[in-house]
Amino acid sequence: MHYMIAFYETDEQFKERTDPAKSQAYWGAWGAYIKALYETGKVVSGAGLQPPTTATTVRVRKGERIVQDGPFADTKEQLAGFFVLDLPDLDAALGWAARSPAAAAASVEVRPVLPPMS
Repeated sequence: MHYMIAFYETDEQFKERTDPAKSQAYWGAWGAYIKALYETGKVVSGAGLQPPTTATTVRVRKGERIVQDGPFADTKEQLAGFFVLDLPDLDAALGWAARSPAAAAASVEVRPVLPPMS
């Protein structure tokens, strides 16, 4: 079964990506995690995302397209990236979620992926 593991980070974590004093530790932790994921051979897809300040949100209301800079939700944590993994069960997905660097400071969401429509 495929599970999406979505990583959320705080503003502080997003800043660590480019902070000269913190970026090496930030990317080192993520690099080790990502390497371990790929070594399982279970990665279907995945990507990190640019910071929320680069987002654009689109809504259609009464037939009119409304475009807004930034993410839709104003929250303390924002979507930072995701992986889709081919795993035997939810427990395996939860195990990988708990190992991610995001779990220690923000949150990780796990969801089963819908099967392809035929």
